[in-house]
Amino acid sequence: MSNSQLGVYRAFVDNYKVAVETAEKCCQANSQFAEISENLKVKSAKEGKDQNAKNSLESLLYKPVDRVTRSTLVLHDLLKHTPSSHPDHPLLQDALRISQNFLSSINEEITPRRQSMTVKKGENRQLLRDQFMVELVEGSRKLRHVFLFTDLLLCAKLKKQTGGKGQQYDCKWYIPLADVTFQTIDESESSPVPQIPEEEIDAMKVKISQIKNEMQREKRVCKGGKVLDRLRKKLCEQESLLLLISPCMAFRVSNRNGKGYTFLISSDYEREEWREIIREQQKKCFKSFSLTSLELQMLTNSCVKLQTVHNVPLTINKEYDESTGLYGFLNVIVHSATGLKQSLNLYCTLEVDTFGYFVNKAKTRVYRDATEPNWNEEFEIELEGSQTLRLLCYSKVRQCRDDGENMDRIMAKGQIQLDPQSLQGKDWQRTVISMNGIEVKLSMRFTSREFSLKRMPSRKQSGVFGVKIGAVTKREHSKVPLIVRQCVEEIERRGLEEVGIYRVSGVATDIQALKAAFDANNKDISVMMSEMDVNAIAGTLKLYFRELPEPLFTDELYANFTEGIALSDSVAKESCMLNLLLSLPEPNLLTFLFLLDHLKRVAENESVNKMSFHNLATVFGPTLLRPSEKDSKIPSNPTQPISMSDSWSLEVMSQVQVLLYFLQLEAIPTPDSKRQSMLFSTEV
Repeated sequence: MSNSQLGVYRAFVDNYKVAVETAEKCCQANSQFAEISENLKVKSAKEGKDQNAKNSLESLLYKPVDRVTRSTLVLHDLLKHTPSSHPDHPLLQDALRISQNFLSSINEEITPRRQSMTVKKGENRQLLRDQFMVELVEGSRKLRHVFLFTDLLLCAKLKKQTGGKGQQYDCKWYIPLADVTFQTIDESESSPVPQIPEEEIDAMKVKISQIKNEMQREKRVCKGGKVLDRLRKKLCEQESLLLLISPCMAFRVSNRNGKGYTFLISSDYEREEWREIIREQQKKCFKSFSLTSLELQMLTNSCVKLQTVHNVPLTINKEYDESTGLYGFLNVIVHSATGLKQSLNLYCTLEVDTFGYFVNKAKTRVYRDATEPNWNEEFEIELEGSQTLRLLCYSKVRQCRDDGENMDRIMAKGQIQLDPQSLQGKDWQRTVISMNGIEVKLSMRFTSREFSLKRMPSRKQSGVFGVKIGAVTKREHSKVPLIVRQCVEEIERRGLEEVGIYRVSGVATDIQALKAAFDANNKDISVMMSEMDVNAIAGTLKLYFRELPEPLFTDELYANFTEGIALSDSVAKESCMLNLLLSLPEPNLLTFLFLLDHLKRVAENESVNKMSFHNLATVFGPTLLRPSEKDSKIPSNPTQPISMSDSWSLEVMSQVQVLLYFLQLEAIPTPDSKRQSMLFSTEV
C-alpha cells in the first residue's frame, strides 16, 4: 500500500462514523433495508472460504478500517523476521513507519476528550484509575502501566521512545470487568513469588539518594539546565528499577477462561484498594465483550492522553515536590473504633511509606467480641522519609497460611498525610480516620531524627537506661549488661518465629513499664516479661541501645567504620573492619558479639519471621552507629527541623551496611590469647 493510497483510506476513515450512523438510521426507517443489511453475501477470492457466509453491512464497512491495523501488524512481523542486511529491510521499515503514523493520526482525530472514550451506542468509557505496577511474567518482573476503565482492565507496556516520537503504549492484555475474577489463596499457592536480595534493594536506595543529592547541589548552583534534566531522567530510571524489584505481595486476576495474571504490590492496603474499586464497578457491568484490533489499538493509543500518573510513583511522584519526607520517630496511640454493625474480634495495623512503598510497622492486640473496641495502645514507629500513615482494621479468623500471609478479613482502611507543619509541636495531635462508616480515633506526636538522637549527658548514678555501658557492666560485675541478656533470652524463648520481630513496634506503655522495672532493678522483671507481648521486649532492647549516652560503636571510631565499609578492595575492607571492631572497649565489643550471635539466630528463621540480615541491619544499624554532633551531617540550625537531607539518608545507609557486613561474616577471628579467652568465655 503506497503513501498516496492511504489518502483513500483517510477519506473512508473520516467518513466511517457518519456512514455507520446513516446505515443505522436507514435500518430503523426501513425494515427491508435492515433485513438486507444483516444478510449480505460477499464473494471471496479464497477457494476454501464459505461462499454462503453472510455479513452485516456494519461489518463490511468496518473491514477497510480493520485492514490498516492488520497490515501494520503484518509489516511488524515481517520486519522482525527480516535480516537487517536484506535489501527489503529499509523498505519494510519505511512501510511500517508510514502505516504506524497513519494509525496514530487516525487515533489523534478519533480519540475524544481526556478521561473518556466513546464506545458503542453513545456509551462513555471513562478512566477510573491508572498506576505503574509490576507484573510477574514467567518468573520475571515486568514494569507495566495498568489502566482501569469503567468497563475493562487494560495492562500496557510503555514503548521506548525513538526518533523524537511521543510516548506510546503497547497493550499486553485486557479483561472486560464483567469477566474479572480474583484468584483465591489456594489457587495462587502454586505460583511462588521470586524474592529479590535485600542487598540489591539497598544498593538501589543508595544510588537514588546520591542522585537526589546531586540534584540538590545542581539546583543551588544553576537552578536548572541540561544537567538537572539528565539527573531527573537518571532518577526516574533508578526509581523504576526500585519499583520493579521491591514489591513481593501477589495480587492475581483472571479472565473468564481462567487465564491468570499476577501483579506484585507492596501492601495489603493497596491490594484491597484495587479489589474494592473493581468490585464496585462490576456492579454496573453485566455483559462481556471483545474489542476489535482497531478498537484495541485506538484505546491503547488513547492511554497516552488519558493517563493521570506520569512518573513512577516513588520519591518523585510530584515533579516539583522536593520534600524528602519525615525522618525520626512517630508515636501513635490507637484509641478506639466506632461504627461497627456487629461484634467482631478486631485489630488494627499501621503502615508507613519508605522510598515510595509501604511497610507494616505496628499491630494492636485483638479486641474480642466488641462493637466499640478500646485499644488505647501506643506505638513508636520509626520513619524513613515517610509522608503517609495508613491504618487497616481486620476481623480475626482462625485459619492461617503456612507462609505467614494474612488470611484475616479487612473491614476498613484509611490513610492520613503526615503534615510537617501540624507535627511541628511537641504536643499530641488528635485525629480521626473515617472509613466505610467506621471511625478510628488516633493521637500522634513526632520527634525528628536529629532531636531523638541528640546526646544526653550521663548524669544518672543508678539504673541502666542512659548510663554508659562500661558503668553498668562494672556495677553488675558482668561482661554483657543484664538487660541485654534477659531481653535476648526471652525473645529466643518465644519470639524467633514472630513475624516482623524487631521491625513491628511493641506497645509503648509496655516498653516504658519494662524500662522503669529495669532501672529500678525490679526482682519480678522475669515474670513481667513472660506476660508481655514479645514485640514490647524487642522494643525495650532497641530503646536501651538508642538511649546509650555514647553508641555501642563509639564516637571515636564512628568515622573510621563508615570509611572502612566504603573500601572497594574486599581484603583491605575485611582487615580494616575487623581491626576496628577489635579496637572497641571490652564491654562494647562483648555486648556487640552477644547481640550479633542473637541476630544471626533470628535470621535463621527468616522463612517464618521475614527478618533477613538486611532487615535486621536496617533496624539496628542506625542505633548502634550514631554520629556525634560534630560528625553528623545534620545542620546545627536546620531550616526544616523535622525533615532530613539526602546526605543524612546516605549516612543511614552506611550505618546499615556496617552492621550488615558483620552479620554476613561467618566468624570473627581473634588475634591473641587474651582476646580469645575473653571472647569465648562462657561467663557473661
